[in-house]
Amino acid sequence: MTLKVCLAGATGWAGSELACGIAASADLELVAAVSRRHAGQLLGEALGDASIATPVFANAVEALAAPCDVFVEYTHPDTARANVLAALERGAHVVVGTSGLGDEDYAQIDAAARKQGRGVLACGNFALTAVLLIKFSEMAAKILPQWEIIDYAYAGKPDAPSGTVRELATRMGKVRQPRLEVPLEETRGLRETRGGTLAGSQVHAVRLPGFVLGAETLFGLPDQTLSIRHNAGGSAKPYVDGALLAIRKVPGLVGLHRGLDAVLEL
Repeated sequence: MTLKVCLAGATGWAGSELACGIAASADLELVAAVSRRHAGQLLGEALGDASIATPVFANAVEALAAPCDVFVEYTHPDTARANVLAALERGAHVVVGTSGLGDEDYAQIDAAARKQGRGVLACGNFALTAVLLIKFSEMAAKILPQWEIIDYAYAGKPDAPSGTVRELATRMGKVRQPRLEVPLEETRGLRETRGGTLAGSQVHAVRLPGFVLGAETLFGLPDQTLSIRHNAGGSAKPYVDGALLAIRKVPGLVGLHRGLDAVLEL
């Protein structure tokens, strides 16, 4: 069966690569796209591929007038929650690739998805190496009681931490809370240098030229350390295969599920 897909953020850095991937898939049909800058055009005109005859709309509400099985949210955290809720209200399953949504956002999305009997698969990162970073970090947290997380990104990334690190910290926090030798309130000097606390983990966000996206979990025991790190380059291609898998798997889910490994056999 062919799945009808609506893609919000179809002309962005990651969305444009995904749009081409969907268009090239025999079992998927890209029926609508969202891009304010290119609204009223065909998507192929914006992407330089005349074979993609998908209409582009200014917002998700307009795009969802065309019935779809799966709505993919790849826009901006300011609009993501409203887009996802609108898609669920219209009976679509949802894949979320936008970073910056918080636990309160996801709680509301989960409630709406269960009410509609639809699935939402929210992935902070679709790259398989990022999926394994999170999974391996969860495994290590069962054994190693102390860790901190470093979030790497390009200088202009406005949200901190990244969606990948939010997902990483949340998942590790469900395993256990890391132990601190010195409680934060007893820190001498600048408390801010100990980073921000997210789901119990201390997170340090680096925003510098030369980085694209990356995350690292650092574990420590006396006289030994373990580093688990994912790095992404400048291309969006690593995210396409994972996103396509998410699109194909989300119709089998009900409610909110976090992380691509929710549909992988790991």
